[in-house]
Amino acid sequence: MTTRRKFLTTASIGSAAALAAPSVVKAQAPIKWRMQTYSGAPLGAHVIQPQIESFNKAANGEMEIELFYADQLVPTGEMFRAMQNGTIDAVQSDDATMASPVDIADFGGYFPFSSRYSLDLPVLFHRYGLNEIWQEAYDEVEGVEWLGAGAWDPLHVYTVDKPIRTMKDMAGLRVFGVPTAGRFMAQYGLIPVTVPFEDVEVALQTGELDGIAWSGFTEMYEIGWADVCKYALSNNITGAWCGSYFANSDSWAKVPPHLQELFKLSMDSSHYYRQHWYWGGEAQLRANGGKMEQTTIPQEEWEQVVNDAEKFWDQLAARSDRAARVVKIFREYKALMDTVGVPYRY
Repeated sequence: MTTRRKFLTTASIGSAAALAAPSVVKAQAPIKWRMQTYSGAPLGAHVIQPQIESFNKAANGEMEIELFYADQLVPTGEMFRAMQNGTIDAVQSDDATMASPVDIADFGGYFPFSSRYSLDLPVLFHRYGLNEIWQEAYDEVEGVEWLGAGAWDPLHVYTVDKPIRTMKDMAGLRVFGVPTAGRFMAQYGLIPVTVPFEDVEVALQTGELDGIAWSGFTEMYEIGWADVCKYALSNNITGAWCGSYFANSDSWAKVPPHLQELFKLSMDSSHYYRQHWYWGGEAQLRANGGKMEQTTIPQEEWEQVVNDAEKFWDQLAARSDRAARVVKIFREYKALMDTVGVPYRY
């Protein structure tokens, strides 16, 4: 009996000691990503930095994204390939600017007159089928995950010394801008020029560039280009830039489902922020910015540009069945908006 009592006592002490002893669990190293955006640091402070800071905080030590700005790791035109081969883990850009190898790439960025307002783009993606088309296209590309698209600012033309008051004034102007809109506007004599993002301001000052067709008013002021350009054309070529988030497939697969979901939620937060930041900024700066004189091409002359866009749409639609489906959606959406009128279209 004594022996049994001693055994039970010893066992109890041993069990208590085992329960009281602190468990030693080796902390798992956080997942590390390197992500590059199309934008320079001043603009990136709005279009992506708040999102990445929030994600890193919410990830609670499980994952950390290091953010790089335009051309810091690789040139912008090489971002897609660099992400595909794993040099960088994720990218924020439009399809065309980073030379995405899909047949719908030209619809990313600024596709002429495809939207009137920034809210048009998320509607087209979520309610009219562009989400499914973009997913289908990138499913055919090895090593890359398309994560979703959102809207940025409208596209205007800004010049250093020469005001644009008629379409003829565009002839011979060397302009920094995004690829698709640049090709469209080249028929009026604009000369698209590509330089590294950080070199744009100096190129404007030295005369290498005559102007910019890259953004709306908000970015011109935020980046500082409004300090160099004297004139802003009020006629906009499209209502919103279409940008997307992408990730290297292997990098994305290593992220657990709850953090994948968290990243997508942070994308939605960024999309929402940009909607009001740009919408409010465009109006405020056009009315009270004071740094650039606004000029306007007469409406009857500008209507011809709008009509010319229809031919440009046809050219891109002829590239593939998938491109034709995108153009068909744009046309259906435009017809609906024109039919319902105010407040959707004025």
